[in-house]
Amino acid sequence: MQRVSSTTADFAADLSRLGAAIRAARKEKEISQETLAYLAGVDRSHMGKIERGERNVTILNVLRIALALHCLPSDLLQRAKL
Repeated sequence: MQRVSSTTADFAADLSRLGAAIRAARKEKEISQETLAYLAGVDRSHMGKIERGERNVTILNVLRIALALHCLPSDLLQRAKL
């Protein structure tokens, strides 16, 4: 059974791993952060904050980012080990 985040530090670590997973997937597709932001309909500076784990990404934005990366949202979550 997977752990459930319960502290602020746990959530921060989860966001950091998700951001790293998004960044890695973007780099594999060889697209810029600016291009991913455009394709996902997210402001470029916000995308940067998501990739750095500085913003709590909404499920809607995870869906948009996954669509822009041509993958499933679950792929990003698995990659982040969430």
